[in-house]
Amino acid sequence: MSLLRHFRSIVGKPADDKDASDTGAQEGKTAAAWSDRRKQKRTNAREGTRVLIIDDSPTIVAALRKILRSAKYEVLEAGDAETGLELCESQQPELIFLDIVLPGMNGFAALRTIRRKASVASIPVIMISGNEQATEQFYANRIGADDFMKKPFSRYEVFARIERLLDAERIPRRHLSSG
Repeated sequence: MSLLRHFRSIVGKPADDKDASDTGAQEGKTAAAWSDRRKQKRTNAREGTRVLIIDDSPTIVAALRKILRSAKYEVLEAGDAETGLELCESQQPELIFLDIVLPGMNGFAALRTIRRKASVASIPVIMISGNEQATEQFYANRIGADDFMKKPFSRYEVFARIERLLDAERIPRRHLSSG
């Protein structure tokens, strides 16, 4: 959907004839789904939740920082896995967004390290990657990721992933299966 068509669908102004296409019905469904999603009440983690972002892309870090701070979360940042692991120990974040492709130690190795250290093993981890391969998601989940998010991501997707991890007190928790 073009940005102009998306904007017009929000404000209710009809699109020009030259903008109309055979995909108009599909775009209308997408706009309706987006509109319905906006009406749903979102449950955020409690204010002050400490979230660690481990990603070497300043753009991704800035985008996540802005999204998370809008919900009044405390944001910690690391540009590589080694720094991120140090912050895990010293700052005890309540949630981690961990990129897979990092300089030095990759995200899979960092996740294995997190899961093996008793002091940080219970922290929920959402893996993020620009790779479209489902094998990454499968492998991340198999070695202990709590969720997986592909780049690029939307604000809605970030909050939806967080919401799935919240307990009754709105604290991110790992949901371990019992079998």
